[in-house]
Amino acid sequence: MIARETWIAEVEGIETLDTHTHLVGDKLCAQSFWDIAHYFWFNREMQAGGYPADAAELPEKERIEAFMKAYRATRNTLMNWSVTHIFKQLYGIELRDERSVYEADEAVRASAQRAGWAQQVADKLNVRAFVVNHPDHAKFAGMKRDAILLPRIDGKLPQWTRAIAASAQPEEAYEEARQSIDKLFASYREQGCPGVMTTLPAFEASANRSYSLKAGATEDQILMMLLHAVCEAAERHGLMMQIFVGVERSWCGTATPVNDPLKIVKLSGLFERYAVPFELVVASELNNLDIVQAAWNFPNVHTGGQWWFNFRASTYRDAMQYRLEALPALKSSLIVSDARCIEWSYGKIALVKRLMAEFLYEQTERGWIDRETALQVARGWLYESAAQRYGFQEQ
Repeated sequence: MIARETWIAEVEGIETLDTHTHLVGDKLCAQSFWDIAHYFWFNREMQAGGYPADAAELPEKERIEAFMKAYRATRNTLMNWSVTHIFKQLYGIELRDERSVYEADEAVRASAQRAGWAQQVADKLNVRAFVVNHPDHAKFAGMKRDAILLPRIDGKLPQWTRAIAASAQPEEAYEEARQSIDKLFASYREQGCPGVMTTLPAFEASANRSYSLKAGATEDQILMMLLHAVCEAAERHGLMMQIFVGVERSWCGTATPVNDPLKIVKLSGLFERYAVPFELVVASELNNLDIVQAAWNFPNVHTGGQWWFNFRASTYRDAMQYRLEALPALKSSLIVSDARCIEWSYGKIALVKRLMAEFLYEQTERGWIDRETALQVARGWLYESAAQRYGFQEQ
């Protein structure tokens, strides 16, 4: 039996594709310590540990003092592990006191000016490609290859929905929207985009129902009609659909995970009707099993990475167990860093690779799979599934 740490190192070196980031091509690197320390997810945990919400406005010495106090209070959390790992592995710095924060800040500022730093960070975990959602972010300065572009359409869907609902002639407004969608998707195909990405809000309508604009369709029903138009255009132009669900703001101003047991089922009419590859990314714990069931039922449905409130060790372990039992590795991607700088992409991917390596190692120890199968699964989850779906080839 291969040693555990040797196996973890082997998994860390497997090719990887980060399927969702907020990286900006000409601003890939953190510019200061605070670009890393104030990343949204870590900052949420730090605030729970007493870090002031307005810490960025504090004088630097006070801010560092508050940071170190909250950092020590949150040593058990996953995002704290990621920050600790980022500074130890990328900069050789252990955050201990005020002086170490100044050292870390100096190191980050220096690396931001270093040619090839972003590529160096990506190479540490063998990340071969990143996905972005804005055309002006896709050209990655100083890296071997540009990003894969999956344009976002979630900003357009509510605009079309409201315009149709408010129109005195909703059928004409719907047809205009349908033509706009088709024209937009044709342009994406011409740009070489493999697909599009969208988040979805709460909705009561279902894709297997027929709705009539003449009968005064609700906005939810109009949204579902538009999703049919989106899938028709995606099928026509050979695009895949990356769909994010599980986060809603309808309960309060703050984003909240919602475990809607019918969310995926309501979309299944789309999966059944259209010859489109669907990649489902969820942020709600219970929906982890729902997307596995959908991928098991429909050959064109694939499970994507863990998003927002699903980015936790417990949900990763459950999701990996569901997928290992039910799906070939080429039906699942597991990496969604959601990062805004290359250092955080590294930190979050390092965490997922560690969790994956431990999970697969335990499966081999128990005799459920052998080492060759474990490697096959790891390669599929980290790289091969997404690369196949996005048509990504090494340049």
